[in-house]
Amino acid sequence: MTDDRLEDSNNWELLLWLLGFRFRFRVKGLSMAPLLKPGDELLVDPNAYRQKLPFPGDIVVAKHPYRSDLLLVKRVASVLKDGNCFLIGNNSSESTDSRSFGSVSPEHIIGRVCCRFP
Repeated sequence: MTDDRLEDSNNWELLLWLLGFRFRFRVKGLSMAPLLKPGDELLVDPNAYRQKLPFPGDIVVAKHPYRSDLLLVKRVASVLKDGNCFLIGNNSSESTDSRSFGSVSPEHIIGRVCCRFP
């Protein structure tokens, strides 16, 4: 998912959600605008990175490294040699990304965004 499109869910993704292999995430901020807007709902694969690291361009949900109560949806800008990821938003006016808190460890990434929820 390296471009500025995000597919709508399909029957397979909905089945995986119903079986508990995906979770829903609701966008709250503007950091990923115009791709994602507040209120958009996404399906997230929490198992996507169990065997591999994220790939630059992937859109992920991650825990904020300093605020345990805050989940972020960001794009992976780069994966560093130590496995940490530099995360950015699409909207450069928003500052809650790696430009403000640095790279995040793979343990902070809780899943890959698969698609929009209908």
